[in-house]
Amino acid sequence: MSRTVDPKRTRKALRLVRKLKAKSTPAREASDPEAGEPSSFGYSAWEKEFLGEVDQRLEKYGSAFANLSKGRAEEALSVLQTAKLKEIAAKARGKKRKGLMTRKPLGWKARKSKD
Repeated sequence: MSRTVDPKRTRKALRLVRKLKAKSTPAREASDPEAGEPSSFGYSAWEKEFLGEVDQRLEKYGSAFANLSKGRAEEALSVLQTAKLKEIAAKARGKKRKGLMTRKPLGWKARKSKD
């Protein structure tokens, strides 16, 4: 049983993945620091492999995940894949982004001051 994924969402995801993959090319890593470009960043081997596999799945199937409990049926990427791509994009921009974080509960400051 195949599901239908919105082709616009697939194209958008492919464009993002390919853009991130292009930023990790050797030409980018060998950039001249005097040219005003930020210093090169390096993707880990896992991140490079992740981008490659997501690109292949999007190209072949139109979606990068099969288990519908991991995301919406019309989306091309699962929730966790989207979060990881955001982390990689932040790394490419030079900003630090932590993984999935929990928020502090309401009233935590009041509870802290009572102690």
